[in-house]
Amino acid sequence: MNVDPIFLEVFKNRMISISEEMGVTLSRTAFSPNIKERKDLSCALFDHKGEMMSQAAHIPVHLGSMPLSVQTAISEIDFEQGDMAVLNDPYLGGTHLPDLTVIAPVFENSSDSPLFYVANRAHHSDVGGMSSGSMPVSHSIYQEGIRIPPLKLIKKGETNSSLLDLVLANVRTPEEREGDFSAQTMANITGINRLLEILSEYGKEKVMYYSEALMDYSERIMRSTIYDIPDGEYEFVDYMDDDGFEEQDIPIELLLRVDGENAGLDFSRSGDQVQGSINAVRSILVSAIMYVFRSLVHEDIPTNSGCLRPMSISTRKGSLVDARFPAAVAGGNVETSQRIVDVVLGALSRAVPERVPAASQGSMNNVSIGGENAGSSFSYYETLAGGVGASGISSGESGVHSHMTNTMNTPVEALETSYPLRVNKYSIRRNSGGTGDFNGGDGLIREIEALAPCEVTVLSERRRYAPYGLYGGSPGSRGENLVIGKNEDVRAMPGKFGINLEKGERLRILTPGGGGYGRGQRSED
Repeated sequence: MNVDPIFLEVFKNRMISISEEMGVTLSRTAFSPNIKERKDLSCALFDHKGEMMSQAAHIPVHLGSMPLSVQTAISEIDFEQGDMAVLNDPYLGGTHLPDLTVIAPVFENSSDSPLFYVANRAHHSDVGGMSSGSMPVSHSIYQEGIRIPPLKLIKKGETNSSLLDLVLANVRTPEEREGDFSAQTMANITGINRLLEILSEYGKEKVMYYSEALMDYSERIMRSTIYDIPDGEYEFVDYMDDDGFEEQDIPIELLLRVDGENAGLDFSRSGDQVQGSINAVRSILVSAIMYVFRSLVHEDIPTNSGCLRPMSISTRKGSLVDARFPAAVAGGNVETSQRIVDVVLGALSRAVPERVPAASQGSMNNVSIGGENAGSSFSYYETLAGGVGASGISSGESGVHSHMTNTMNTPVEALETSYPLRVNKYSIRRNSGGTGDFNGGDGLIREIEALAPCEVTVLSERRRYAPYGLYGGSPGSRGENLVIGKNEDVRAMPGKFGINLEKGERLRILTPGGGGYGRGQRSED
């Protein structure tokens, strides 16, 4: 069968639209504000081997790693029609424990084994563990929540009530979790139905052929993109602020080798895994690399497993970017992933400076707040936006999510309706972006007042090391974390901390700005 380029384009958009529709179903039917409002979710389609063939424009740190979760489930579960599996184990292709992946096979009537799989990953705002929100300043994965290997959540269309009961017994907000699980299953049903429609319309042979053709197409374009990067070796190193237990320089170091249409990325000289929760499993590293190289592609190609074929990735097991079990990993997914992006972009800036921006804020500024109010538990989780790095053609955007997070903010109205919290301030942090010919984007300020006693955890970065500028541009401003008492006493807090707030006390987060680009000066306006 020869590839028809017109049909390939049609097929590409049909696949993408299925993933997008799955995401709409998930967000509209979810219970928690984190999924419903912030869209902390991702959806994708996979072939019979678990290779990702299409995804929606959701969250990079989810999507690049999801094939590893799907492939683990395929290897460990005998899928039957009507089944769905759930898992969240970071050491089996997951990211961190709050990200739960639900996977479903797609059978055609005449098929004995799945032709495709659909999957979605959503961040649940609590999965147990030592602190509300399951994003603690931890030193072991055992402290971070319930860890689920690949297990059947749905068996032949019926909920596995024993498994569901076990999970719900280990979380602080079981009703919300059950509702979000239901939304995830409905998203997969949407994907299954749409794929069955395409199979009925075009036939099994043609659909499976073009599914592989999509990945081959993405591979060809990625190889062409890499070929345009000058051959050579490019090095870059950046540092994490700390691990939450001690202030230390924790390097992430890359040697990038470009040879024709292939790229080798060697992270083996990065620092050892640490006591705190900023350790990243290999799937996070793969996600970050896939995101950066995909962002170099000008063509509108599907983001799928074909994008990774021209790249070889080397690590050292037991390092910060390829941690060994049972290292704590809650912050590796959200914070270390951002620094990996900065390192890969930094190396590429030495090869193709005109195509690479300065560092963006480099943190997701994770805030978890939970407790008891009016006889029931609550758990709020959010990542806060900041400044985007400037490039050689434009200044960076202000107050937006960047790189490995593609979520939205929790609207003030939704936050105050759902939780005993009040937002006292929410504004752009003026002049926090770096200066240059083009200025980095500004961060933001978010101040939240506790209306009931609560437990707060913050995991953030770029509080010691500022987001770098490029080619004479100045770095962006570092972030700040403050706790303000009822008597207006202000305490400066470290980048990673847990604390109890009394009613009337406030948490104020000032997020970093992006780095500037070039040697100019910031204009007065």
